[in-house]
Amino acid sequence: MKLQAAIDRVSLEEAKKIAHDLDGIVDIIEFGTSIIKDYGLETLKTQDIKLEKSKLLLDLKTNDEGKYEFEKGFETAADILTVMGGSSKDTIEQTYAVTQAVNKDILIDLIETTDDKIDQVSDCKNAIFGLHHSKDSGKNFDAVASVAQFAQKHPDIKKIAVAGGINIDQAKKIAQQGIATTIIVGGQIAGASDPVKAAKEFMEVIQ
Repeated sequence: MKLQAAIDRVSLEEAKKIAHDLDGIVDIIEFGTSIIKDYGLETLKTQDIKLEKSKLLLDLKTNDEGKYEFEKGFETAADILTVMGGSSKDTIEQTYAVTQAVNKDILIDLIETTDDKIDQVSDCKNAIFGLHHSKDSGKNFDAVASVAQFAQKHPDIKKIAVAGGINIDQAKKIAQQGIATTIIVGGQIAGASDPVKAAKEFMEVIQ
């Protein structure tokens, strides 16, 4: 199981510091959508954001112009980019093709995506499918139950990431469940007083 630490709503300098501190401790380091929108891909291309050991995910949340956005995204140090599951099938297929061509990774963000739509793109075998609870919904998220339900509905999908206010107790239960391949943790790591210590604690419970 992999641990992805999401960094959001901080300055680029702070994001870079946290990322380099966590490099090699977690498997994937995410620069969240807020950072992409605040600074843009052209700025990120010029920054020292390449990681030595961890993979870098840029949460583009592409909804259209898939080929263009992914080609631009991979001009940065990104190893993984994201496309919205609610976008058109053509957009998802374009972004998937770009990703395959450069031998990198794609995460399909399934926030508010229907089961029928997931089935339409489930043949993107190398994609990571991300169960993502809306931050704006205000509702509680049972990550363990959501992962189980997803696996039952879509048994052919093997790369499953899960995000949505996951704490260390939930992370442990998801790891024990043995279905999800990646756990995404935001504020519980990046927002902690000691992100390195927090990340190590999460790694201990999921291994």
